[in-house]
Amino acid sequence: MISSNFSVKWPIALARVLTGIAFLISPLAVAGEADVIAATITQTGEGVYTVSATVRHADTGWDHYADAFDVRAPDGTVLKVRTLFHPHVEEQPFTRNLTGIEIPANVATVTVHAHDSVDGFGGEVVTLDVPR
Repeated sequence: MISSNFSVKWPIALARVLTGIAFLISPLAVAGEADVIAATITQTGEGVYTVSATVRHADTGWDHYADAFDVRAPDGTVLKVRTLFHPHVEEQPFTRNLTGIEIPANVATVTVHAHDSVDGFGGEVVTLDVPR
């Protein structure tokens, strides 16, 4: 037979365990997805461009940070990726350039997507008209 003392204490113990788990994973949940909040595109040569992207993400450190952004054609083809090699905990939002992007002549717009180390691609994106 289970003592009545056990039946009273196990919900309290379970609540403490669940609270501890929530505390441990809360920084991961709070950071959310990386957003591209602004972007510009500049032609640097025949069919070659530079995209400047401003990314916002609640980086918590090495466990959850914005680690890349890419530029995509309307059909989803990734034209180029910029890897971000470290967290930007104290620098939010931040702007980085991606140079040497070859964009085919038949592509009129591109979309800039951000990636983070936990959620992958998601969040806000920016669509740009390709200057010709």
